[in-house]
Amino acid sequence: MAHAVAEGDKGYIQEISGVNILAFLYLGAKHMVTGYDHILFLFGIIFFLYRMKHIALYVSLFAIGHSTTMLLGVFFDFGINSYIIDAIIGFSIVYKALDNMGAYQRWFGFQPNTKAATLIFGFCHGFGLATKIIEYDISPDGLLPNLLAFNVGVEIGQLLALGAILIVMGFWRRSASFWKHAYTANVVMMTAGFVLMGYQIAGYAVS
Repeated sequence: MAHAVAEGDKGYIQEISGVNILAFLYLGAKHMVTGYDHILFLFGIIFFLYRMKHIALYVSLFAIGHSTTMLLGVFFDFGINSYIIDAIIGFSIVYKALDNMGAYQRWFGFQPNTKAATLIFGFCHGFGLATKIIEYDISPDGLLPNLLAFNVGVEIGQLLALGAILIVMGFWRRSASFWKHAYTANVVMMTAGFVLMGYQIAGYAVS
């Protein structure tokens, strides 16, 4: 459901042909802003990042990952079963929440490479988006510029979502409740990831 496209947008995508830059910019931005799985993972990424250069680095890695697989997946008509890829995306949220809680250091005695994980899960998020777009059978006329416009829209939407998250986090971090409730917030995020995983696995089982 996180990758769902509104029925009106779906019909529009299926009916138009040719280059439609502004329309696909809007659709890309709308998808990112309303895609709660992307936003949850983005929230997890920046949860304990304070310096803008670190935030920019990790968000860029995520953007590179999902942009690459979204563009290549749609252009070369290569998708993954939507239930499976969305379950993996749910797992990415669980993984990041556990990372934020220091679980891997306690369990295994080492810290996995957070930059590599962000890039790899970015690839997974991109495949999730590509799989959904492929289902709507976009016209090949103007496909590449439309995909590029959609991707730029996604990045605009990501910046808007990131800005909102940073504003909220900025106020929260200045309060005494941040460290008190940081662990709980990541438990909630992890639970949401598990719910998404369970929903997709159940959907795959009955499909």
